[in-house]
Amino acid sequence: MDEKNSFKPYVPAEKITPEFTVTAVIMGAILAVVFGAANAYLGLRVGMTVSASIPAAVISMGVIRFILKRDSILENNLVQTIGSAGESLAAGTIFTLPAMFLWANEGVMDKPSILMIAVTSAIGGILGVLFMVPLRNALIVKEHATLPYPEGKACAEVLLAGEESKESAAPVFVGLGLSAAIKFVLDGLKVIPGEIAMKFKGYQGEVGVQVYPAVFSVGYICGPKVSSYLFAGGLVSWMIFIPLIVLFGGDSTLYPGTKTIAEMYAAGGASAIWSSYIRYIGAGVLVSGGIISLIKSMPMIASTFKDSLKALKSNNDVETIRTNKNMNMLHMLIMIAAIVVIAVVVPFIPLSPIGAILVVVFGFFFAAVSSRMVAIVGSSNNPVSGMAIATLLFSTLILKALGINGADGMKAAIVIGTIICVIAAIAGDTSQDLKTGYLLGATPVKQQYGEIIGVIVSAVAVGFILYLLDAAWGFGSEELGAPQAVLMKMIVQGVMQGDLPWGLVFIGVCLGIVIEILGIPVLPFAIGTYLPTHITACIMCGGVVRWFFDRKKDEDKEEQISRGTLFASGLIAGEGIVGILLAVFAVAGVNKIIDLSEVLVLPEPVADCLAIVVMAIIICTLIRVAKGKKKA
Repeated sequence: MDEKNSFKPYVPAEKITPEFTVTAVIMGAILAVVFGAANAYLGLRVGMTVSASIPAAVISMGVIRFILKRDSILENNLVQTIGSAGESLAAGTIFTLPAMFLWANEGVMDKPSILMIAVTSAIGGILGVLFMVPLRNALIVKEHATLPYPEGKACAEVLLAGEESKESAAPVFVGLGLSAAIKFVLDGLKVIPGEIAMKFKGYQGEVGVQVYPAVFSVGYICGPKVSSYLFAGGLVSWMIFIPLIVLFGGDSTLYPGTKTIAEMYAAGGASAIWSSYIRYIGAGVLVSGGIISLIKSMPMIASTFKDSLKALKSNNDVETIRTNKNMNMLHMLIMIAAIVVIAVVVPFIPLSPIGAILVVVFGFFFAAVSSRMVAIVGSSNNPVSGMAIATLLFSTLILKALGINGADGMKAAIVIGTIICVIAAIAGDTSQDLKTGYLLGATPVKQQYGEIIGVIVSAVAVGFILYLLDAAWGFGSEELGAPQAVLMKMIVQGVMQGDLPWGLVFIGVCLGIVIEILGIPVLPFAIGTYLPTHITACIMCGGVVRWFFDRKKDEDKEEQISRGTLFASGLIAGEGIVGILLAVFAVAGVNKIIDLSEVLVLPEPVADCLAIVVMAIIICTLIRVAKGKKKA
């Protein structure tokens, strides 16, 4: 209570300013769809998403404060609260539901309907918000001095800086425009290759680098350490495991492959070996990483549960001041009960009463874990996929033990995994937003309802986005590898059918344990083992640029890093938007009209040089924007 009484937010509790307005809701809903689509595309390409809170806040300031001339920092905060929900819901959805599209292509089951995707995502998203209501007092208020919530704090600082500066939104829009142009040239006109590959004579390893702005931005935003872990995982897979398999496999046919190793490599190169063997090893590393992270978090989880139970008991005695008004606890419990009933009763949601119980138990468990984890490591490093893997393993085993097998069991497991994944992602995002609101003096109940609006809008849109991307390129393809969803499909199908290549999985599990003993974070390394080395190399390029800024000793170093982060966020948004546009073109057949790859055929050395020039433009522009104008 001392912390609650001593802390003074930017907008005092007794001051009433515009907050939950029509303008804020409309703008927030638009940004939720935009950043949800951009992150869906990014996540399906590289298996990772990034937080949208800061770019949403900056765009909000640019429109509301400097275009509409409205002066309310709390209105801006509500826009970013609603807008950031789209990114988190997309992250939870794309990690799991594309597995059902892959099964549909194999004739195992029908594709999930857009209505089913929307309702499933909305159930997870709303539960994620509701589970955070009793946790707010325990984590945001009482532990304000001990839990930093880095992105929530950074977002508050950006909004506060916007009170004085009119130029704070510029880096986002510069990045958005540059990225959109590059993406259109690379994948629309196709006059410049999107990646450069390098092979070695007499050696079966393969390296290369992509030149896509969004992939590069992931490295800059995550920083040099996380980027290096991803790159290291890629090197282990593509420069060690694949050459060893080809070297010792030779004329052998190893399960789950159906041809000899030599024939597979001759036909498809290193990618064929990766598809048949390496991804199972990567799955094992991810499984061990998810379990290890949960075990290490158990003391934290126990204390969080203890605090949340205390919050539930003391919620009737909450102060009535504006800055401490949460959603009514009775209303929250009624909404949870209603959602559970809907999930069981609605025919197109394959969730039994047992499944609903699993959702509630695992959901609140992982909401508490997620909210505590992002308080320390940030939303972009939230191990949502690790939580989803653990959920899928346990729920699939339980469903199989109860006699729910085959396609019905796999569908039910994926639905449970999707809801849990969305709960964890939304809970983490909501806690960051509530931290921002706590620092600024927002009204919690308005933020909580704002999050629900963002969830519902994004849930309606995400089904159309998934169908569009699948129709354009197909999940599991070179353009949209959907690494996390392919992994979830492998786990559920392998457990249900008993045909998972456990030898390869256990190699990955043991590798994950070794990596943990060496003190390296397992999850980013595991994602690196799973992704093509071209992607991890591009991420590493972004990490190197961030390292360049991190080691500087300028007085405005933090300001430069912040501008670079905003520019990188714009790069992600721009590529995501054009990626969705190109998907529309592909479905409509327009892509063939704008494709110049057959008209303008460049020699490979020239094409590679142009790709290097594209990467140089991205790097130089980021450095220029980050440094800003010279101060007199």
